[in-house]
Amino acid sequence: MRAPRRWTGAVFIGVSLDGYVARPDGDLDWLTTPSPRGHVAAAPTTPALVWETFFPTVDAVVMGRATYETVLGFDEWAFKGKTVVVLSTTLRTDDPRVAVATSVEQARRLLDRNGPGRVYVDGGRTIQSFLTAGLVDELTVSIAPVLIGHGKRLFGDLDRDVLLTLRGTHATPEDGLVRVTYTVSTA
Repeated sequence: MRAPRRWTGAVFIGVSLDGYVARPDGDLDWLTTPSPRGHVAAAPTTPALVWETFFPTVDAVVMGRATYETVLGFDEWAFKGKTVVVLSTTLRTDDPRVAVATSVEQARRLLDRNGPGRVYVDGGRTIQSFLTAGLVDELTVSIAPVLIGHGKRLFGDLDRDVLLTLRGTHATPEDGLVRVTYTVSTA
């Protein structure tokens, strides 16, 4: 029997209102350069997580190959000091900042061995795989005020319902994002 998991899997991701995390070519311009349009602020009583409060609580990151290749294009490595696991069956790299896992189970073993308390799960397919494996405990989704029509979906087909409990929500007037944080129910 496998030992119980000692880490929490947490998702923090942006999505278009029609459910896409990226355009078909992986472009994120619709999310990274939103145009202010006079959005109205909503007064939350319990706000959702924001990047500035979420990311410092993360000890490790798991992402898929496409997400890894996207972050390699950023000006600086955003995950300094954090364990990073890239989920891929084809990636060959000598990047000392990452460990490559060829399956969700191998990623889990790497995470269990490194002992993180909180794992940031990033990338559409990786999130889907971790949800299916029951390794996501919390979801924060920032919904952008745009319909992009087609692209890479955040959630694909699931083999069962995934029940969620709302923990917080708010909208930000500067970019019009509606943010929601859910706990993934175990029952």
